[in-house]
Amino acid sequence: MTETQKTAVVTGASSGIGAATARRLADEGYHVFLAARRADRIEALAAEIGGTAVVTDVTDAASVAALAEKVGPALDVLVNNAGGAFGSTPVAEADSDEWKRMYDVNVVGTMQVTRALLPALVASGAGAIVNVGSTAGRVSYEGGAGYNAAKHGVRALTGALRLELFDQPVRVMEIAPGMVHTEEFSLVRFEGDQAKADAVYAGVPDPLVAEDIADAIGWMVTRPAHVNIDELVIRPRAQAAQHKVHRVATD
Repeated sequence: MTETQKTAVVTGASSGIGAATARRLADEGYHVFLAARRADRIEALAAEIGGTAVVTDVTDAASVAALAEKVGPALDVLVNNAGGAFGSTPVAEADSDEWKRMYDVNVVGTMQVTRALLPALVASGAGAIVNVGSTAGRVSYEGGAGYNAAKHGVRALTGALRLELFDQPVRVMEIAPGMVHTEEFSLVRFEGDQAKADAVYAGVPDPLVAEDIADAIGWMVTRPAHVNIDELVIRPRAQAAQHKVHRVATD
């Protein structure tokens, strides 16, 4: 990292959208701090892109403080990508622990990382925050109440933060992806059930992939410093709405 090189932090950088975003920002010339819990993955990616791996649990305040210490006094970009969905049971059968986990990582984790790195973002003179939300944070659906609530929380946090920082040199943005086919998201949600995970995308021609979201994030943060992309909702062409998805026969 050179003295004049811009810096970025990407949470949840060990796979999927986070890893793709880290690669994209490195291509844009940023020195990327890759924050995630799986050391082996982020160390390999850091070696690939010339970044810095920082083992981080966004739900642990001490771990987040250590990340801020590693980043230093100034930071140009923060991508709050760490999150996830756990389970898909209706409210009548909901698992309280799953709901707490979703709120903790999606909302509290985003808050803790932002709080810890905000002084460095302000100090850069032109900081940018991108929170990775979801279309699930705009439209509720059966079996998604816990994730819906968590991602609605991310949207509310983003809006409030933008108001709070209106006179500061920091842009506050949210990207809300629809159907993105990544290696782990649905597999985690369905506790390793590959058949259920595959069924989510069965027959959908060309769902989004992680690189599509990374490409959009790269565009958002590289706009001029006076341009704030408040919200960017991004879906595959096949998904007209949360419940309106074109599927083709797969036999």
